[in-house]
Amino acid sequence: MTRTPQELTQNLLDAARKAGAEAADAIVIDGSSVSVEVRHGELEHAERSEETEFGLRVFVGKQQAIVSSSDTRPDTLTKMAERAVAMAKEAPEDPFTGLADSAQLATDWDIDALELFDPAPEPAADALMQDAIAAEAAAIAVSGVSQVSDAAAGYGTHRVSLAATNGFSGEYARSYRSTSCVAISGEGTGMERDYDGDARTFQSDLRTPQDIGRSAGERAVSLVGARKPKTGSFPVLFDERISTSLIGHLLAASNGAAIARGASWLKDNLGEQVLPAHLSLIEDPHRPRISGSRPFDAEGLPTQSRAIVENGALTGWTMDLSSARKLDMASTGNAARGVSGPPSPSNWNLSLTQGTQSRVDLLRDMGTGLLVTSMIGSTINPNTGDYSRGASGFWVENGEITYPVNECTIAGNLRDMLMRMIPANDARPYLSRVVPSVLIEGMTLAGN
Repeated sequence: MTRTPQELTQNLLDAARKAGAEAADAIVIDGSSVSVEVRHGELEHAERSEETEFGLRVFVGKQQAIVSSSDTRPDTLTKMAERAVAMAKEAPEDPFTGLADSAQLATDWDIDALELFDPAPEPAADALMQDAIAAEAAAIAVSGVSQVSDAAAGYGTHRVSLAATNGFSGEYARSYRSTSCVAISGEGTGMERDYDGDARTFQSDLRTPQDIGRSAGERAVSLVGARKPKTGSFPVLFDERISTSLIGHLLAASNGAAIARGASWLKDNLGEQVLPAHLSLIEDPHRPRISGSRPFDAEGLPTQSRAIVENGALTGWTMDLSSARKLDMASTGNAARGVSGPPSPSNWNLSLTQGTQSRVDLLRDMGTGLLVTSMIGSTINPNTGDYSRGASGFWVENGEITYPVNECTIAGNLRDMLMRMIPANDARPYLSRVVPSVLIEGMTLAGN
């Protein structure tokens, strides 16, 4: 008989208890997806998958072990639990491991208010194929596009069920629909590529495939004739498409696991200014229809809105239970996990204070410098914040874009870079990370 994910989590907990576990939690992740890719107006690849996988974490004192599988047969669950308990007994003690206290658990949430799952019917494979074909056609129609290397569309659902011997039990499901296109301009060694894509929880919110394909084509054509920029110290404008990477470095440095290891350039800066005083970075896991929203974290704690940076000051770390215990603090409800590993701190939806100027205004004000639209590679020193990345984009002279550039490196120190950030007002509000284009003056640029 087919069991629901919640029934499966309870079966896993029962098996763990019988095997001798003092405490346990179980997570079941199941879902389905369908994707299509087209080329020259014809179907090139189609794939459908349905999968259920689960993980069991057991505790024997302060020792823990994790096992995972996709085989839901009862005898498999029994053997898994027995193996997990045997492994835990051989594992080293971890004084900071363990489940949440019952008083810490999420007990009430409004899953409907989050709108994580689109009630509209699953699209037919032909409908997805037509979206991909339309995106490809729109890209090819752009003058200067020589070919489309990839045009795709997809749909998927995903359900997470979590239960633990401390009494927690909960689940939520989400859906998504996506369209993407990669266009190529030029020929031979002069070829350039760029892309566009969109993924939404509700199908009705998705941008049209024609818009996505046209944008991918126009972006690829704009890169024709790229060359290396000048070398020196210049202002750099990070385009809204890639400015989230800067905030990502800040989040990595304020992650509780990194702080507990002492491997962060922010480890001594709690409560101090890390952004300009007029900027705040807000985490909100309860935004409707957004991919990062969730009612509880991977340890059953309630998720919460909080200011990671408030008026420029760093207010706290991002923590799960383990990192919080190591730091003698309280979890922020930010545990994330898969089926085969323990929880670890992770961030949900984020929004950086937007500026009052448009990207055009910032281009005008920067005078001469670099507009970065793509980045490759990364050399970030986690202890010092020293920053170096390969970049491409457009050279700006007298506030105007003059020519495309590639094969350059931008460098600086994250502590100084973040304090000099000037945000535009062009962030897309429907993304999980709402970060506008960001201007940073005085960065080191290595080109010619």
